[in-house]
Amino acid sequence: MAFDMSYCLSWRVAVEANNARAWRTVPAQCVPYVEDYMLGGQYCRDLDTVVDQIGVYINGITAASDGMDAWILDVDDTCLSNTLYYKDRHFGGDPFDPMAFKSWALRGISPAILAVLRLYGRLIEKGFKVFLITGRDEEVFYLSTEHNLHAQGFIGYERLIMRSAEYRGVAATVFKSAMRKQLVAEGFRIRGNVGDQWSDLLGDCTGDRFFKIPNPMYFVP
Repeated sequence: MAFDMSYCLSWRVAVEANNARAWRTVPAQCVPYVEDYMLGGQYCRDLDTVVDQIGVYINGITAASDGMDAWILDVDDTCLSNTLYYKDRHFGGDPFDPMAFKSWALRGISPAILAVLRLYGRLIEKGFKVFLITGRDEEVFYLSTEHNLHAQGFIGYERLIMRSAEYRGVAATVFKSAMRKQLVAEGFRIRGNVGDQWSDLLGDCTGDRFFKIPNPMYFVP
C-alpha cells in the first residue's frame, strides 16, 4: 500500500505539472488515493494555496481606469465543482460518459468552489472585467450554466463565453486561445487566467499570469 500511495502521489504531481498528458482515466490503483485527496482535505488546502498566491499577485496590480483590464476564469472545476458527479464515477476511474455528464450539467446544481467565488468577488470589487470561458456547448448548456453560476453567486461577470457550433470538436486549447485572441482584439488586457486544465491556460494570449487549479480527476486536451 505504501508503494501504491507513493506512486499515486507521483502520478498526481505529473498531472498537475502537465507531464502526464492524454490520460483517459485515473489509474485503477490510484482511485482510493484520488478519493481521499478530493474529500480528505488536501484538495482544499492545495486550492487555498493557489488562491492565496493569486491574492498576492492581485495585491500588486491595479485595474486601469479605462475598464479594459480583464481576468479569465474557467467554469467546470474552477468556478463550479463537479466533485459530486465524479464521486459516482470513481473520481475519474471510470471513462468519461458524455451523456451522463450532459444530464448532470443540465440540472444546474454544481456548487461553487468557495475559494474561487471569494476570488471572483475580489476581482469584481477591484474593478477587473471577468470573462468566464467554458468548453460547454452554448446551444445545449447556456441557460443551465448561466442559472447555475448566478445561483451560486457568480453575478456581475462581463461575459459568459461558451463553445459555439463553429468550435464543436475543436480541442479546448484551440477554442480557448481563439476566444482570448478575440478579447485582446477588442482591446482587453488579460491580467490573469485561472483554470483547472492546462488546456485552459496554454496557447495564445494567455495573459500576464496564469494559475492552475488542482484537478486529478480528468484531462481535457
